[in-house]
Amino acid sequence: MDHRLDPEHEELRKTVEQFARETVAPVIGDFYERDAFPYDIVASMGRMGLFGLPFPEQYGGMGGDYLALALALEELARVDSSVAITLEAGVGLGMMPLFRFGREEQKQEWLPRLCAGEILGAFGLTEPGSGSDAAALRTTARLDGDQWVINGTKAFITNSGTDITGLVTVTAVTGERADGRKEISAIIVPAGTPGFTVSKKYSKVGWNASDTRELSFTDCRVPAANLLGERGRGFAQFMQTLDEGRIAIAALATGLAQGCVDECLRYVRERVAFGHPIGEFQAIQFKIADMETRTHTARLAYYHAAAKLMAGEPVKKDAAIAKLVSSNAAMDNARDATQIFGGYGFMNEFPVGRFYRDAKILEIGEGTSEVQRMLIARELGVGVA
Repeated sequence: MDHRLDPEHEELRKTVEQFARETVAPVIGDFYERDAFPYDIVASMGRMGLFGLPFPEQYGGMGGDYLALALALEELARVDSSVAITLEAGVGLGMMPLFRFGREEQKQEWLPRLCAGEILGAFGLTEPGSGSDAAALRTTARLDGDQWVINGTKAFITNSGTDITGLVTVTAVTGERADGRKEISAIIVPAGTPGFTVSKKYSKVGWNASDTRELSFTDCRVPAANLLGERGRGFAQFMQTLDEGRIAIAALATGLAQGCVDECLRYVRERVAFGHPIGEFQAIQFKIADMETRTHTARLAYYHAAAKLMAGEPVKKDAAIAKLVSSNAAMDNARDATQIFGGYGFMNEFPVGRFYRDAKILEIGEGTSEVQRMLIARELGVGVA
């Protein structure tokens, strides 16, 4: 299998690499330390068409594919993960459910502005008491005439409280199935809807230039027509959304891992100890060799999963493998990079300090590493009755 990029994908990769290096890198540290959302950077990404990469031109998209999105995420994350996760969550969680499951009227209403980056979308799945156990959600939605009445709380929702957030797609219990299980559906809630309250931003360890909030719904009413897809199919919809999203997160994690390699290669040529650049010491060389090996393996894993997704093949196992391998690579590389930089690696003015703070969430978000192992084992038939 040849994983070399074709000319179109390589041109995109280089374009985003240049944007990340010249536009994002010089300013993102300041946004990060102020916990500020980089609206101008996001607007530039919208004008570049990054939010519309994997969507058809009829909805304002670029007509690209999922690999194009993944490549953009990797290049952004080489410089900063806050910007990368804003794109990943905006596309993978805010837009993909609309595109995959929405009615034509819903797509026409929302996707053109989302593709242009004029507004951001979010996906309200996680709750304070249901993280990995997503089916345990307690948010409810009941039909009252021609309206859904939503009550409940969502936690850790990305892109949900910015000045340009346009909608949140919320999963809620809408009834009970014949077998006694919860009927779960997805419902579009426009920003500013009465009864929809956005809490203040979390104080986070990392991803400080991205927007993450808790949401609450108190007798929040939206039209019955805001149901996304079929009633009762919400669980299946978000499971598919997460499978695809894990490939995107794998690309982001690969970018962080590569960024650690990039920074270390520059540093070890400049930093002198005991009269020699530290890159001449074998202990340093071996660390960087291991970092490059992890990054290369992670990239191959997400390329493979993306190729299967675009071919219409099942990707649950491959996406889980890519997410597990790449998040481990990101965490390990961030730790090694910080060690190579020594005391400077502990200073926020150096990118590796930011990478270290950003890496841990990659082993948690969109399915913990333990969940990925569980999924891989299930797909291999282990533990299945």
